[in-house]
Amino acid sequence: MTSTELDLSGDIIAVTDIIKRFEELESMEDGLPDALERCALAAILDDLRGNGGDEKWRGNWYPSYLIRDSHFEKYTIEMLEDCGTIPKDLPSWVEIDWERTANNVRIDYTSTTIEGTTFWYR
Repeated sequence: MTSTELDLSGDIIAVTDIIKRFEELESMEDGLPDALERCALAAILDDLRGNGGDEKWRGNWYPSYLIRDSHFEKYTIEMLEDCGTIPKDLPSWVEIDWERTANNVRIDYTSTTIEGTTFWYR
């Protein structure tokens, strides 16, 4: 069986990747490192279960992705450009306080902590 690599250090983490790795670990014979990783992933999935989202797994709903706190400002800019709220070719002389804008957007998100890092989801 091929091992799925799960990178929890990315700016955006797909929850389906966490689920896929958890299921892979469930099907393996228990070694201590695998058991520890499985427990850690179970705790993450427990925290996310029923908190919004578009991913249904084992009868519960999960968010689709997690956004690293340090990436949230860039995520906000990209989201607003993608949905047409602001133009992608905004003139360079126009200044926007992106930090405050990201804080305003963040109100609609919930946080979780993974390995000491805050991630946001909805």
